[in-house]
Amino acid sequence: MSYGSRSKGNAVFSSLSASARRRGAARLAAATLVSGLVSGGLLATAGVAAADGAPQSEGGATATLGALKTYGSAVVHDGGKDEQVAAGLFEMSVDNGGTLQTYCIDIHNPAQKEARYHETSWSGTSLNGNRNAGRIRWILGNSYPQVNDLAALAAEAGAKGLTEQDAAAGTQVAIWRYSDGADVDAVDPQAEKLADYLEKHARNLPEPAASLTLDPPAVPGHPGERLGPVTVHTNADSVTVTPPSDAAAGGVKIVDKNGKAITYATDGSRIYFQVPKKAQDGSAELTVQASTTVPVGRAFASETRSQTQILAGSSESTVSATATATWAAKGAIPALSAEKNCAKGGVDITAVNKGGKAFTFELWGAEHTIPAGQTQTVSIPLQEDQPYDFTIKGPGGYRKWFKGVLDCKTESSTGGLRTQTLSGPSPATVGGTATTDTNLAETGSTSATPFIAGTAIALVVIGGAALVLIRKKTPTQD
Repeated sequence: MSYGSRSKGNAVFSSLSASARRRGAARLAAATLVSGLVSGGLLATAGVAAADGAPQSEGGATATLGALKTYGSAVVHDGGKDEQVAAGLFEMSVDNGGTLQTYCIDIHNPAQKEARYHETSWSGTSLNGNRNAGRIRWILGNSYPQVNDLAALAAEAGAKGLTEQDAAAGTQVAIWRYSDGADVDAVDPQAEKLADYLEKHARNLPEPAASLTLDPPAVPGHPGERLGPVTVHTNADSVTVTPPSDAAAGGVKIVDKNGKAITYATDGSRIYFQVPKKAQDGSAELTVQASTTVPVGRAFASETRSQTQILAGSSESTVSATATATWAAKGAIPALSAEKNCAKGGVDITAVNKGGKAFTFELWGAEHTIPAGQTQTVSIPLQEDQPYDFTIKGPGGYRKWFKGVLDCKTESSTGGLRTQTLSGPSPATVGGTATTDTNLAETGSTSATPFIAGTAIALVVIGGAALVLIRKKTPTQD
């Protein structure tokens, strides 16, 4: 079935020749290797910072991508060529317990099995600026697996019947039409009817709230003060509050607005770091954790370069968030947090300086100064798909680590196919519920690691030369 109303130019998932696939793999390997070397050259101290703990995240669920579990087949049309792909539900394993079901919202970008993902806001993904993002949320709430009465769903869509595979494929196809502007059809006629129904009836809904966040994630102050407040935002009934591990030695307590020590909190609770008056300059981190279902429609971004996912279903899962306090008797007292800003094409670093002196830091060749007593947001521009990994140091041993990949656009919106499937789907492996590991290449992902590794070896000499040049031209910085 052809969709004349949708521009074929929006879909760039074309059927590729073997030589084109090899060229694509080489480009992917080169981009991965060189960007990694550039990151290492620019940010020489990031490896040291890694020993200090995990990089800052927004909070919520953190999970590992598993196999494509329930899926059917679809055909993507582009420039008169067709490519058959698998379309359906992925499964993710949540850290510390829980399972997530997700659909892909970037059909052209590879998915890397075992890639690490974290819950995030739409503004930090390709959904930013997508006027149809709310329609995707409607589709998720009104189709499989949220609607598991397949007979009723089939009747609503005008289909003769739906299997789980048909329902997953039809739902994914409808999502791709809105997430990527893709000209894509489900192969099975009943799945296609469901996709058409969902596309036609979808309406915009607001972005769902996060499962758990702390706002702000960093606060500064002086010894003897109650630092905060840090406000809890969650859909869980309550969260446990774990004080800093060194609280007993340093005397730091986590308290409520009345100064009473707390071990749990609820949505809207305001919590504080109570720092002793004689405490030496330092910092501390608290963690809040809960068990809840993650809201349908939450985006999940990879910590590496793997296709963005959107949540279709959640078991009871563990979610967590952290907040940091920094204190000093005098001088600059910084508190830093970062957030991807796809509207600006970069990362926004918010710096609060509650000290009596200006706080100055250098990042990527530019110096930034936050005057005493002020809060400023510094935007760090990045290229699409660029990894970043940097640590900012402050007085008294203060360090803040930020790591991620700027993945703000679908491949169709970048004007060309820069990464793609490296092997076509096998008709024998599409259309079913996987009982073994699925070749993720069938959904715009890749299992061509051996080929990429071989290509990368050939690029080591070039990458090494690039690294030397970067180190000569760029001063060492944190």
